Amino acid sequence: MALSYKARKRLSILIVLVGVPLYIVAAVSLVALLPPLPVAVEFVMYAVLGIAWVFPLKPIFRGVGQPDPDAPPPDGQ
Repeated sequence: MALSYKARKRLSILIVLVGVPLYIVAAVSLVALLPPLPVAVEFVMYAVLGIAWVFPLKPIFRGVGQPDPDAPPPDGQ
């Protein structure tokens, strides 16, 4: 079932305000559980983890910044 524009917009706001901070805490906690690593390795791990969350959520965020495609055109056009 495809989500409507409004549902995707609301879900994307929820993800950004709640999901991303929780993901950051989880990622930092998981890296902290590992034995001490060189700074370069930790940097690469954080970079990969910082980008990895985007790919599964890409369909939700796609087109959210654009005008609602289902909305009627504004008057005067």
